[in-house]
Amino acid sequence: MTAPHPRFRRAVALPLGMAMASALAFLPNVTASAAPAADAAPAAAATSLSYVVNVRPGHGVSASVREAIAQAGGTVVTSYDRIGVIVVHSSNPDFAKVVRAARGVDSAGATRTAPLPAQSAADGGTPKVLSAAQMASARAGAAVGQDPLEPLQWDLPAIKADKAHEKSLGSPDVTVGVIDTGVDDTHPDIAPNFDRNASVDCVSGKPDTADGAWRPSASESPHGTHVAGEIAAARNGVGVTGVAPGVKVAGIKVGNPDGFFYTEAVVCGFVWAAEHGVDVTNNSYYTDPWYFNCTDDPDQKALVDAVTRASRYAERKGTVNVAAAGNENYDLASRSITDPASPNDSTPGDRVIDPHKCFDIPTQLPGVVTVAATGAKGLKSSFSNYGLGVVDMAAPGGDSTAYQRPEPPATSGLILGPLPGNRWGYMAGTSMASPHVAGVAALIKSTHPHAPAAVVKALLYAEADAAPCTDPYDINGDGKVDAVCEGPKNRNGFYGWGIADALAAVTK
Repeated sequence: MTAPHPRFRRAVALPLGMAMASALAFLPNVTASAAPAADAAPAAAATSLSYVVNVRPGHGVSASVREAIAQAGGTVVTSYDRIGVIVVHSSNPDFAKVVRAARGVDSAGATRTAPLPAQSAADGGTPKVLSAAQMASARAGAAVGQDPLEPLQWDLPAIKADKAHEKSLGSPDVTVGVIDTGVDDTHPDIAPNFDRNASVDCVSGKPDTADGAWRPSASESPHGTHVAGEIAAARNGVGVTGVAPGVKVAGIKVGNPDGFFYTEAVVCGFVWAAEHGVDVTNNSYYTDPWYFNCTDDPDQKALVDAVTRASRYAERKGTVNVAAAGNENYDLASRSITDPASPNDSTPGDRVIDPHKCFDIPTQLPGVVTVAATGAKGLKSSFSNYGLGVVDMAAPGGDSTAYQRPEPPATSGLILGPLPGNRWGYMAGTSMASPHVAGVAALIKSTHPHAPAAVVKALLYAEADAAPCTDPYDINGDGKVDAVCEGPKNRNGFYGWGIADALAAVTK
């Protein structure tokens, strides 16, 4: 069992030179506290919850289902008819139970356990901001043709992205959608490659296309901006370089102001990507409030159904969906895991789950490319989840320098990326590994513009650098095995098919 963790469990903050005390490490002086949200709803609305109602896909919600929803005390917020997912609000505590019995309803369940809007603890995944002195030092050491901060990006040569850039930066006809906390498109590293037409705010469960709606506010997490920069920061002489600095990136905001990624928002995000020409999505989160959604629970089953329908719809439309594996050092192929953090929007408690029946979504959904993290020495990151048959790929996500120290001139074992407000900083986690694979997928799509999603995925796996199991895996050197890797060199629980290879993506 791991200690309770912040919601952005795809990103962790690792103090430089410090060993982690647990699967999550916090920067000094960062605390988590439960405080009322600034925009908390009036008490009269405190019992209202959000639901998804899943029906047969078609061209509209049938009159009988609409009537059943209304009679159960529900109000339709929006419906995604092509996948048969309806978003509903209701203050009836028995809404899901009642509507599940209606003819034409496949499944239905509450997307949260806290009233609308949710209240939450502060985010613990705070980045380590790059100082002016560090920036000046990096710029002084940059070679001709490098972006100023590229010498600090040990992760680019780790996947041969530096060599790939000599061949291709990727095509501007390819767009990667960052389904996340929002993207600051005004950042100088992101602005040149930002795709406004493919960007949206999906937090409410329905698209908001108002100008700038996809941006995080000053009080919201910088997570999505960092991820976007890892994928497609422009090679423009300003800051860092993305894995695919010539492709477009879009912000698809699904994390609410309190940091929760609820099902209705995630469904909206995938459907939006499917219908707006997004070639690759990056998903560095888990769908709240359940870390694992158990299909023997009718509410949680409905959430799995809804997100599965949405992600599969996107793939059928040609989108490759890439997701982070998580940061608890869980073996996702084991028979049981103790989950101490669900539901994370009300009162979590320990529960033992079987990850073959209870799913981290979208990470464990069919068709999704699941990515584990590696550190500067190419070993599985100390925090990264793993699992034979679950993890498909691995890529740099960072680790403590106490475990994996990069070669100079890089000084941090974490991943450098842009932050809102014209800043740059370090973050770590499978949140940072997944964008590397999304970037490589974008390079493959650039090289093979007519390849469907299945072919892009096949090339990702075939071109990966096979990595054998690390055995024994004693990352902290204390003489105790910290995780057990199973499988052969070309398909195992730590690295899947292997480490992402950007050079192969542009040459094969």
